[in-house]
Amino acid sequence: MPVILITGASSGIGAALARFYAATGASLVLTGRDRERLEAVAQGCRGQGAEVRTRLIDVREREAVGAWIRETDAATPLDLVIVNAAVNGGHPSGGLETEATAFETADINFTGALNVMLPCVSLMSTRGRGQIALISSLAAYAPLPDAPAYSGAKAALLAHGLALRQKLKPLGVRLSVVTPGYVKTPMGGVIKGWRPLEMSADEAATRIARGLEQDRDVIAFPAILAALARGALLVPEWVRSAGLHGFRFRNRRRR
Repeated sequence: MPVILITGASSGIGAALARFYAATGASLVLTGRDRERLEAVAQGCRGQGAEVRTRLIDVREREAVGAWIRETDAATPLDLVIVNAAVNGGHPSGGLETEATAFETADINFTGALNVMLPCVSLMSTRGRGQIALISSLAAYAPLPDAPAYSGAKAALLAHGLALRQKLKPLGVRLSVVTPGYVKTPMGGVIKGWRPLEMSADEAATRIARGLEQDRDVIAFPAILAALARGALLVPEWVRSAGLHGFRFRNRRRR
């Protein structure tokens, strides 16, 4: 059975991916920060017949995360690692994002992602096999004025992942970056604004798994929104600003 590690697995896309791979008979290693929600997802996956291990961990704790990944990999080598843990940025009233929110968002969404990814890169490249998926966003292509730190972190993750993919391919390690549009998740549910072509987390998980099976460099969806987002930086600023005006939103405060 393949061994699959998923961060941010207590809800949303992470939980949907856990359910998807549980149905295939994979052995799952699930992480999150909410004990009750994480255990509920784990129990559901066990009900599908999957072997599941869980770990409460904050991806910002670099040394603890690295030690845990190396320990887990030593016991059961990881075949696929899905780096998914993330938070929203923005401001509850739609105002300027605060310094505290910006740093927290960047620390979790980018630095936290590296804390998970880089130990896996070292382990997998040494043994010459493995696969990594980085969950970015279409905001990496079309930065959202109401979520600058989120957009910046996701853009950095996209650039880092695509550059690293070229170095890892000759070493037998596959790396893909996922850039989804709007997905119905608890994280997305706090956004008050227009969410065109929104899809369920289960549909998103199916598309992600299909793209990983095909070893695609970028797994972007839905197609229409992805095409528009990718073209956003190629047009004059006034056109881009006008186009993104409809995507303005407000964010409820995080717990």
